[in-house]
Amino acid sequence: MPSKYVVSFGDGKSEGNASMKNLLGGKAANLCEMANMGLPIPPGFALSTECCQFYSQHKGQYPAEVRSAVDEALALTEKSVGRKFGDASDPLLLSIRSGAAVSLPGMMDTVLNLGLTDASAAALAKKGGNVHFVWDSYRRFIAMYSNVVKSLDMHPFEHELEEAKKALDKKSPLPEGRKHADKDIPVAEVERIVKVYQGLYKKQTGEDFPQDPKVQLWESINAVFRSWDNDRAVVYRKMNNIKGLIGTAVTVQSMVFGNLNNQSATGVAFSRNPSNGDPFLYGEYLINAQGEDVVAGIRTPQQVTKRGSLEWANRMSISEADRANKFPSMEESMPEQYKELIRITNILEKRFKDMQDMEFTIEQGKLFFLQTRNGKRTAMAAVQIAADMVKEGLIDKQEAVMRQDPGALNQLLLPSFDPAASRTLISRGLPASPGAAVGMVVFTAEDAVAAKADKKKVIMVRMETSPEDLVGMDAAEGILTARGGMTSHAAVVARGMGKTCISGVGDLEIKGKQATIGGRVLKEGDWISLDGTAGEVLEGQVALVTPSTNSGPFSDIMKWATDFKQLGVRTNADTPKDAATARKFGADGIGLCRTEHMFFEGDRIDSVRAMMLATDTDGRHKALKPIKEFQKHDFKGLFTAMKGLPVTIRLLDPPLHEFMPHGAPEQAALAPKIGQTAEWVENRVHSLAESNPMLGHRGVRLGITYPEIYEAQVESVFEAAVEVEKETGAKVVPEVMIPLVGKVEELAWMKARCLAVAESVLKKHGSSMKYLMGTMIEVPRAALTANEIATQADFFSFGTNDLTQMGCGFSRDDSGVFLKEYVKLGIYDQDPFQVLDQTGVGQLVEMAVDKGRSVKPALKCGICGEHGGEPSSVEFCHRAGLDYVSCSPFRVPVAILAAAQAAIKDQRAGVVRKSTAPGSNAVRSKL
Repeated sequence: MPSKYVVSFGDGKSEGNASMKNLLGGKAANLCEMANMGLPIPPGFALSTECCQFYSQHKGQYPAEVRSAVDEALALTEKSVGRKFGDASDPLLLSIRSGAAVSLPGMMDTVLNLGLTDASAAALAKKGGNVHFVWDSYRRFIAMYSNVVKSLDMHPFEHELEEAKKALDKKSPLPEGRKHADKDIPVAEVERIVKVYQGLYKKQTGEDFPQDPKVQLWESINAVFRSWDNDRAVVYRKMNNIKGLIGTAVTVQSMVFGNLNNQSATGVAFSRNPSNGDPFLYGEYLINAQGEDVVAGIRTPQQVTKRGSLEWANRMSISEADRANKFPSMEESMPEQYKELIRITNILEKRFKDMQDMEFTIEQGKLFFLQTRNGKRTAMAAVQIAADMVKEGLIDKQEAVMRQDPGALNQLLLPSFDPAASRTLISRGLPASPGAAVGMVVFTAEDAVAAKADKKKVIMVRMETSPEDLVGMDAAEGILTARGGMTSHAAVVARGMGKTCISGVGDLEIKGKQATIGGRVLKEGDWISLDGTAGEVLEGQVALVTPSTNSGPFSDIMKWATDFKQLGVRTNADTPKDAATARKFGADGIGLCRTEHMFFEGDRIDSVRAMMLATDTDGRHKALKPIKEFQKHDFKGLFTAMKGLPVTIRLLDPPLHEFMPHGAPEQAALAPKIGQTAEWVENRVHSLAESNPMLGHRGVRLGITYPEIYEAQVESVFEAAVEVEKETGAKVVPEVMIPLVGKVEELAWMKARCLAVAESVLKKHGSSMKYLMGTMIEVPRAALTANEIATQADFFSFGTNDLTQMGCGFSRDDSGVFLKEYVKLGIYDQDPFQVLDQTGVGQLVEMAVDKGRSVKPALKCGICGEHGGEPSSVEFCHRAGLDYVSCSPFRVPVAILAAAQAAIKDQRAGVVRKSTAPGSNAVRSKL
């Protein structure tokens, strides 16, 4: 055998330990560890994940030695408990549970009370004691076996039980509208239900319910192994990106009974509050109950601590007298067992050095632990717990950083919905920009602006957004669109603004000022809520929670992460407000200023349109005069906000269709402003129309055709830079980026024109300012010929949105529909516009970096597509030796944390990071 297929634990010893999670699963590995620690656990054994793998690969067969190994392990368990499995009068009963190396809560299957038969149940009942317990345990076992092992239709079973309780409610009604629980059903009625359940079993299977405990055992083990591949487990692993596991282990344990009598109980507890990180025991328990009663909510659970019980009663408006009489805490009703629970909880936290999620049972006053594992928690709790544990000396700062989920940080940076608030789902779309927003529906930018002026909160609902909608997007709490993907106009702009946005909602249809979505009609003024993190459209007004991140544990974690990271983190920012927000979050500079995004305030768009519609150089120069002035003003704002940090400014890169006045009203309004007729404007717009504008007359192509446009922008950049240096005394570091280059000759021609303007401005002002001129690598040909392009570039900035679009051949605006299906089918693990396609597009990036630095070793390389804020993509950039990533302001902390974790992983593994430009990384990016 490559390793043991069966591992025993109990009586203060085991054949495994906590380090064997890959082999034994988290549940059994930790049970082994607790056994070694001498803690009270029911003895048992585990069949390993390798056994599961063998079972799956050999069509339900086991290695030859497994059955004898199980017999030996079962014998050890029988010896520990003092009962025999299958004994007719006093049998050992077992629980069968799944447990993979990574927790999949509720995704796989469990069978309890295994080993009961007609004969043993009748014999136990004759002994006296709690007869109800015996027959109710048998009832539960038949139901679970029918469900888990045989996958029977459980509605008839559930109906039978509910009818029995309804009859009891009618015969002996409880006060205050309360309903009877399973434990209230008379013994004779429970015994009758057992017979009915066996009849239902036979009706659906054609077989009698098995009376051989060994058959029960092996059929249940088979079922748990099969559950590894059931639909919900597969979906859960996919949703949570859980890969590389070979299967689940099966944990077989002797049963302990929390439903034996009123000196027995069962519960679930966390060593700290998993919602907010509060360092106090948090949990629920039930007297005279099995664990499924707590988990399933069959009965109202009581709180473990008195403090928790008082808080619960206050929320539920329950008087102190009623609380103490009807819902006492475990601390009050079982003080000795509570003290033992606290003692063992503290031992477990110190051993595992993390917040523990524990299941326990009290049988006849004796406490047993059934499970402990590192508990799942909210982002808020994760930050609080990690910071507290550093202060307590349980973990170091590196470990505190590693325990954070970068993708979950959005819960802390942006408004979110109150976890306790009810939610009614209307529809789903792409989670284009995270956070939560609540507002009344409006359908136009003008209405959004007007509503904001009236101090109303609105959600702007559009088929798609265009640059003209910018003022409405700014006024709205959130944006909802029918079309577009993760890098559509709405998505990119909303992320930059920190606005919640859901795009690509396929069932959203808009007609005038009314929409249908999810089978509902939305009218102007109706309230909806957007969960941009989950991509969910919700009905009505869901309560919001606004976080504070300026101090406290979040601030501590981010400071430590900043110290550990080696990769610079910049921001994509087009306004001083965005730049200031990013600086607050720790950005090292601006990695991308999209100059075309500066054109939408007031009537600026008219000047831009006049420039684009002009038919000669004089007309463009005339239109460029006001553009130069407002761009200089904006650049001054960015340079001032950055206070000496580098600012990368991308020269104009507008797909022309996004800026054209397409409708007759817009054309008629523009015509007199540029001294033309509406008919002339209409014809000119038509003449400039392109079949595929994203690959059309944009970027460097526009600059080469009309060089005066780029020259005017460069003049504005350097005039602004010089003035800010003179006015503030702060160093300014402009980096001019020429976009969409595919051939070195394009860059050389355009760069020469830009350099001439820059040097002219600096000479005029007597400035010796240092600056860089580089290019955006977003055309695959540029990556392939990066060694040539590097001869003309001071830096490369990878525009991975367009590089993905052109590299994969996907339209980023139209691919949302089919990419969902691609991900569902496993063709792509993730949408490549959300998560960088490392094996495809990533190769282009690595190739370009290597080729570029082969010519120019000091070449600075960064990434400015929205992948720069996605954790796995940030880790790729770290490995690829890039100097920095750049992302929208609200994703800066995510990128910082991901970069820090990548650096810590390397350090722990002894990996030397791929060579980068001399003096680069965080030091280079901070200059």
